[in-house]
Parts: sequence; structure tokens; C-alpha cells
Amino acid sequence: MATHSNLKNALIAFLAPLPSLLFYLSFLRHYHEDNPLYNWCYHHPLLFANVLFFFNVNILFYAIGYLQSSHWMIDLYWTVIPVMLVHFYANHPLAQYNVWRCKVVILLTWIWSIRLTHNYFRRENWQWGHRQDWRFTDMSHQFGKNWWWISFFVVYFSQQIFLIGICLPMYVVHSEDKPWNIWDFIAVFICLSAIIIAYYADTELYNFVSGNQKLKELGKPMVPNLDEGLWRYSRHPNYFGEQLWWWGLFLFAWNLGQTWTFVGALANSLCLAHVTVLVENRMLKQAYRAEAYKLYQRTTSVWIPWFKSSAKGKDKET
Repeated sequence: MATHSNLKNALIAFLAPLPSLLFYLSFLRHYHEDNPLYNWCYHHPLLFANVLFFFNVNILFYAIGYLQSSHWMIDLYWTVIPVMLVHFYANHPLAQYNVWRCKVVILLTWIWSIRLTHNYFRRENWQWGHRQDWRFTDMSHQFGKNWWWISFFVVYFSQQIFLIGICLPMYVVHSEDKPWNIWDFIAVFICLSAIIIAYYADTELYNFVSGNQKLKELGKPMVPNLDEGLWRYSRHPNYFGEQLWWWGLFLFAWNLGQTWTFVGALANSLCLAHVTVLVENRMLKQAYRAEAYKLYQRTTSVWIPWFKSSAKGKDKET
């Protein structure tokens, strides 16, 4: 039964973006013809991307999630949609860009996506649609019978604002043809550093959670807190790496004179700030780790990796 469900969800995940892909390919083949719809898509690439997102993700993904009573697919496609968007902008007929900057941004986006997708499936035991984000589950209990319509805005419409917003630098990169310079090298360094930090942080977290699961199965006490590796210097190094990636991507747009695109990275940072509060409150509700985590909060930086600080009563609590 589990295998059947896994295969069914995998098939759904592969078929779900086809409406957008097929329409975009049709547009690329026929945009030069006298077609009012294709003519509008030609002259408004950013709005075109938003329309595809609205109908294919907001409406279709929502319908699938509603029928399955699980909004698992948006979590998976968070790692895929930026790749689709960067190719959308790069291949649009109005695109103009520095070839090297285009190739580098596309390659970086693929590396980022592969890392995050790998982490998603590793965390989900290599299963498709095994579960939805725990925050959606909590909100479904909070909103009760109204969740069926609130979920459209909370889970999907909000994702359009976030994803289109943080991917704005991809649009800028393929709208400006300016020579490669030193700031592009700096942006590449920041983006690669972010991916590496996020990879090691997520790997350390995965090993910690897996180790605790084994201890639980053996009936042994679980380790209350991860305080090693990158997690010794930051309470959320994975979030730090993820934020650093989007700010590094913004640097490409800033270098091209489009500073307004910072709104996407800023919105993502504010969202992760809220998520950080939710995660830490959840940790403090677990009796076996509450005291250790309170000490961890007092001695360890929230996001940016930094050296440990002292805390009053540390020895007593330890």
C-alpha cells in the first residue's frame, strides 16, 4: 500500500507542472504569430510568469492538496520552481543578458536546487508525499473547518509572493546585458558559500535526528540538543545558509543597478524569522530538551555563526 501511494504521488508530482511547461513551449514556438494571448505573454514576461504560477500552482496544486487532504507538494516544488523560473526568464524572446552571468546563475540555481531536493527526500525517507509541513498541520488544527479555503491563501498564494519575489534577481539578470565584473565574482562566492553551509548544517541535523530515532527505538535516553559542528556557533545554521543564498543572488541584481529586488530576500528573511520563533517554541515544549535548549538559546547566536557566549547559571543548569 505504501509503495502504491509513493508511486502515485511521484506520478502526480511529475504531471502537475505540465500545463505550464506545455503552454510555455507552445508560446516559444508561436509567439511571432498574430495571436493576442501570445502577444501579451511576449510583452509582459514577469506578469506572464505570475499568471502561470497562479493557475498551475495556486489553483491546480491547491486542488490536488485539497483532494489528498495534504499540501505536501508545495514543499517539494519550493526546490524546483526557482529552476523553472530561471529557465523561463533565460529563454523568453525578450531576454537580454551577459552570457557568462546567465550561465553562472543557471548553474548556481541548479546546484542549490539539487542540494535542497536531496535534503528534502533524505528527510522524508525517499518517499513522495509522505507528509506535509508540520506548520500546515498545526494551522489545519487551528483553523478547523475553515482550513479548506484559508489554506489556498496561506499555503499557495503566499508562496507566489515569496517565490516570485526572491527570484526577481533571475529576471534582472536576463533583462540587463552588462559586462561581468568583480561584484559577480563576489556574488558567486557568497552563493556557493551559502550552499555549502546549508548542506553541512542540514547533514549534521539529519545525522542528529537519525541518531536520536535509533536511541528512541532502543529505549535509551535521547540527546536533548544538537550543539556540535556548525550548530555549536548558530542555532539555525541551515536557515542562515538559505538566507545567504538569496542575498547572494540579490547581489547579481544590485550589481546591475536593480536594488529594488532586495524586497524578495528581505521578505524571505522575515519569513524565516517567524519560522525560527515557531521552531524554537516547539523545541521548548518538549520536556526532555527544554532546559538544555534554554541554555542553548542564551549561549548561541540565532542565525549568524559566532562564538559561544557565557550565561548566568550555566554550570548549575548543566
